[in-house]
Amino acid sequence: MNKIDLKFKELKKKGKKAFIAFVTAGDPSLKVTEELVAAFENSGVDMVELGVPFSDPMADGPTIQASSQRALNNKVTLKKILDAVSRIRRRTPIPLLLMMYYNSVLALGEEKFIKEAVRVGVDGVIVPDLPPEEAGSFIKAARKNNLATVFFLSPTTTATRMKRIVKSATGFIYYVSITGVTGTRQDLPTEILSAVQAAKRLTKIPICVGFGVSTPQQVKDIARVADGVIVGSAIVQKIFQNRGKRGLVRNVARFVSGLTKVL
Repeated sequence: MNKIDLKFKELKKKGKKAFIAFVTAGDPSLKVTEELVAAFENSGVDMVELGVPFSDPMADGPTIQASSQRALNNKVTLKKILDAVSRIRRRTPIPLLLMMYYNSVLALGEEKFIKEAVRVGVDGVIVPDLPPEEAGSFIKAARKNNLATVFFLSPTTTATRMKRIVKSATGFIYYVSITGVTGTRQDLPTEILSAVQAAKRLTKIPICVGFGVSTPQQVKDIARVADGVIVGSAIVQKIFQNRGKRGLVRNVARFVSGLTKVL
């Protein structure tokens, strides 16, 4: 078990659901990212996804795309993010995942990336453009090093493929609530509940729902059936709205607390 597994086990004993916060590492700076992660732990966040900025994202909507570009403009690299993780680890044991694109892994090499990520304190990885059918060597190396590999289910996933995906995933399964990219939504599809229930019949691995989740009511509704809720674009937007303000970390943490308190 790594920190992700232990956190879900702890939450289950308490009858609670996980709240997973996403931020783009390095937007507006890596120092602020580190401060936010520390603050999130005190705001009721159970795990944090650190987005690794990439020039050609395929799963991200305008809000996260823009944040990635700002981070890239700040000269943020994977190496600098891993260094930041090591500093975060000195402040908090909160489970950390990297959400990234495979090109960043490939540039470093799978084995080298995985060993370095684990060394600095990364607990799991989410790679949207690496399907489980093509991830054999990555999964093998990750399991050898106790690094969770999170894969996606979506409204268009067939029953046959769903079985294959749940066998490949460790840590948790990321259920994409919408057919589209990341971004806040006023309404989420009503079929989410039945879709998550169908997936849970196939696996004991926790299933967490993300994409489009932005309000306390949406968090509350999803938590009725899922094991966790992931919020990204709404947090990234709140960070952007507070750019340049001395109270940025405090204001964003307060916003996040408003989401976590309903769980």
